[in-house]
Amino acid sequence: MEMRSTAYYIKKLSLTCCGIMLLILVVPFTLFAQAPAVNYFIKDGKMLIELKKQTDESALDSFIIKFDLFDLDLKQFVKTNLPDSLQKLGWKLEQNNGDILVISKLLRGFDNFDNPADKIIFTEKKPSNTNQFDAIHTDIKYGYNSFRKKSPFLVKDSLVTFFLRNNSKAQTVMLAGSFNDWNPGALAMNQTDSGWAADVKLGPGKYWYKFIIDGNWTVDKENTLVENDGQGNDNSVFYKPNIIFTLNGFDKAKKVFVAGSFNNWKPRELQMTRTSSGWQLPLYLANGTHTYRFVADGKWMNDPENNDRLPNEFNDFNAVLRIGRPHLFILNGYSTAKQVILTGSFNNWHEHELFMTKTPGGWQLPYTLGPGNYEYRFKADGKWVNDHGSDTPNVNPQKKRNAYLIIDPNFTFRLKGFNTAKTIFVAGDFNNWAPDTYALKKEGEDEWLLSVHLSQGKHLYKFVVDGKWIIDPGNNLWEQNEFSTGNSVIWFEK
Repeated sequence: MEMRSTAYYIKKLSLTCCGIMLLILVVPFTLFAQAPAVNYFIKDGKMLIELKKQTDESALDSFIIKFDLFDLDLKQFVKTNLPDSLQKLGWKLEQNNGDILVISKLLRGFDNFDNPADKIIFTEKKPSNTNQFDAIHTDIKYGYNSFRKKSPFLVKDSLVTFFLRNNSKAQTVMLAGSFNDWNPGALAMNQTDSGWAADVKLGPGKYWYKFIIDGNWTVDKENTLVENDGQGNDNSVFYKPNIIFTLNGFDKAKKVFVAGSFNNWKPRELQMTRTSSGWQLPLYLANGTHTYRFVADGKWMNDPENNDRLPNEFNDFNAVLRIGRPHLFILNGYSTAKQVILTGSFNNWHEHELFMTKTPGGWQLPYTLGPGNYEYRFKADGKWVNDHGSDTPNVNPQKKRNAYLIIDPNFTFRLKGFNTAKTIFVAGDFNNWAPDTYALKKEGEDEWLLSVHLSQGKHLYKFVVDGKWIIDPGNNLWEQNEFSTGNSVIWFEK
């Protein structure tokens, strides 16, 4: 796989500037004859780029174009002094004064520079292969396959047959992907009468792959799903389905689609395939509760063979799929209420959908959710109930706020000190910066804790101590925000 890395910048800069031997020298070389605006040099095992703040825009453009450094966004960096885009690519801000900006990046050996697989593990600040190419990712709600000139890969139970058409003159064809850690020599494909095939055992989820034809890496040119991983590398994408939507009959229909809560009810995105008995579409769906309908020649209709339904806003019903374990929502009391509704972030706060069941002690409703952070509330006989049920501490009974529910927590926020604080909350991009919903609990004399579920990658957050926003004093990673007050930064991996 071909990926921009430290080696890429070394090669690009060095080959253009007087040959690669100059990289061995610690002496800087300049890009412009007198009073250079941009310098590049190697020192103490680092690449360094020195930019004068008064650099002429045309000179900076020339530097960027000459060395193909568009992905570093140097122009924005010079204007704002904010290094966020550079830090994502593993660069460090070394110097920032009134005249000069200096950024650096650690060098690593590049003996294997010509091996595309090795470029995955260079020095960019990014998740490991296991995390970057995780098959089950909380940010992926659904996925479908799209091939041209050939059918989707054959799936039988857990076995997927990857297939490459033609290439009859090839000597060897290998298959590399996220399922084998991109090992170029691990999985040889077998030649058939019409191409090359290899069986891979996969669980449901999203996978990235490439073919290696006589040593040359290539995407699957008959797969329309191609993604760039942010490091300059394109990969083909395959979803191992866990659901097959089926609509029997309707043989006179010209086109049939499935649309649901998982794809924001887009009516013409997920086209079904005609079969001998009707229509089908294999799909990957994340754990959770999903509602859906079919669209046959523009006409919306319910699934006639699925009796699990929920009411919708059009005085009709949507079919329901539940994948995973149900969570039991409980509201104690309210024995005189005639109707109690559950609504939350997991169903877009719809009030027409989830009607709770009365019990001797109150009300309850099982509802299937995948890993994540959720907010919710109850509504009894048309009035919001200021009761957090069984899941959330009621921090301030006088203030109406949403309850929260964390499914499969995988990270714990910790804040030490603040012994006299009355309330401490955490807010960030994982909860839409809600300032008074995710309350930390005091443990012992001087530590506050809250466990949440984080997706992989970068997250921003702050603590709110008795109404005052602060960055995390125990975390040295932070970046500036639009209010010039800073946000703490987490790079989370499983």
